[in-house]
Amino acid sequence: MKTRVRELRKQSKLTQQQLADLVHVSNRTIISIEKEQYSPSLMLAYRIAEVFGVTVEELCCLKENRELEDKDQEAN
Repeated sequence: MKTRVRELRKQSKLTQQQLADLVHVSNRTIISIEKEQYSPSLMLAYRIAEVFGVTVEELCCLKENRELEDKDQEAN
């Protein structure tokens, strides 16, 4: 799932480790989220969104991801 984690983290001048510490996960989790290899749980997405002062919808690009998923479903 596409997220804005990397973009927001860099804007905030946080390292992956600093963000991980703030939301109580390993830096590997943050790396995986940024590489779109792992989708955060709702609670983790909420914690990250709080750090950056955005909504979960904004953080997780929910509208864009839904549209991509809908296109994939239509193609199959």
